[in-house]
Amino acid sequence: MTLRLLFVEDDPAGRELGAFNLTRAGYEVDAVASGEAAIEVFSPERHSLVITDLRLPGVSGLEVLRRVKARSPGTAVIVVTAYGSIDAAVDAVKQGATDFIGKPFHREHLLLAVERALNERRLAKELDELRALKAGIERPIVAASRGMEELVSLVDRVALSDSTVLVLGETGTGKELVARRLHQRGRRSRGPFVAINCASLPETLLESELFGHEKGAFTGADRPRTGRFRQAEGGTLFLDEIGELPLALQGKLLRAIEERVVDVLGRDTPVPVNVRVVAATHRELHALSEAGKFRADLLYRLDVVSVRVPPLRERREEIPALVRHFVERLAPGRELIIPDALVSELVARDWPGNVRQLENTCERLVILCPGDELRREDLPAPPPETLADASRPAEPSDWPALPPEGLGLVDLEKRVIERVLELKRGNVSQSAAYLRVPRHILVYRMEKYGIARP
Repeated sequence: MTLRLLFVEDDPAGRELGAFNLTRAGYEVDAVASGEAAIEVFSPERHSLVITDLRLPGVSGLEVLRRVKARSPGTAVIVVTAYGSIDAAVDAVKQGATDFIGKPFHREHLLLAVERALNERRLAKELDELRALKAGIERPIVAASRGMEELVSLVDRVALSDSTVLVLGETGTGKELVARRLHQRGRRSRGPFVAINCASLPETLLESELFGHEKGAFTGADRPRTGRFRQAEGGTLFLDEIGELPLALQGKLLRAIEERVVDVLGRDTPVPVNVRVVAATHRELHALSEAGKFRADLLYRLDVVSVRVPPLRERREEIPALVRHFVERLAPGRELIIPDALVSELVARDWPGNVRQLENTCERLVILCPGDELRREDLPAPPPETLADASRPAEPSDWPALPPEGLGLVDLEKRVIERVLELKRGNVSQSAAYLRVPRHILVYRMEKYGIARP
């Protein structure tokens, strides 16, 4: 795949010459004339390297360096400075620049610096992935949008505490990757990371799986079992699909989290445990709680900090970076070309299975690829439109006509909220789910507009 570079130079002749030499060497180049333009154009997903002159009108090259590193610490930056300004170049290196070259420079000096910086970036990335693999984080989180960058930043801040965390998101969005990052970036990274899917076992086995049992505790218990809580001692216990946990076990889980003890089947005294709990669910726990299917006290204990992983359809701009990431991982040693038309097709799809479905599709493309270029014809056919979808009118029959004099958006939003609350008989959680917004956002809107529950 061709690497794209961002080249910042205010002198037109120097900018044209530098971009020509880089393009001739096989790179794609975005050449801009100012620091302001560089900050606006820069994308961690698109640009593998930034080359910037230090002396720029307005926003300086040093400020470009700071902004790039703040947004993407792993992106390499080469600074260009006039001879005699070595102190400024050294200062730039101290602030994160990968290298510096003097001005004017020969084509060979520029290309050598670029090649060296890209090699260092590749080696650093491989080292990070090896460290993550050894530590239990099997795959890194690809954050190629501002929203995901903010999510990763939040996760890294939360990781430093021992508080319980609730990870929210649809199936396949990468909730376990978030849990693993919370573990790896926290103080318990040297301890074990233990995961269990609460929906994968029947209630009769789940209690023993979580809390353990003694030999002879019940028929068939011919040997003792430690249980996942004690297996995670000193580390992190990840409870996936916590919304499926049977009501009868929720009280025992609450006691284990609050008292830091587990009641082992067949044992008279509780066993102390030192575990951080991270839970995840694709369900609306507040609605389950109001329906009496999930304990409110357990919900509030789990939801000390919540992290919502958005579905892939809300971050389509990440699909090109995710596709490249999956193809590189699934086809090591093969330099496969990903046509723009194929990427456009992938971006246009809805991906109800989210990132997991996209990864499986990339695996199919790699397996079926006969040469060195992935093919659109190897994509699975999109799911056919259901009869319900096909028969659904384009918009509600009672949708108001837009008046020519204009429409107040605030009034319209208030009316919609009131209608939905009537539809859901005043149930705020169900109304929030219907409107596809978090519950606290709906409550805020209701307070803002003075809407009382019906």
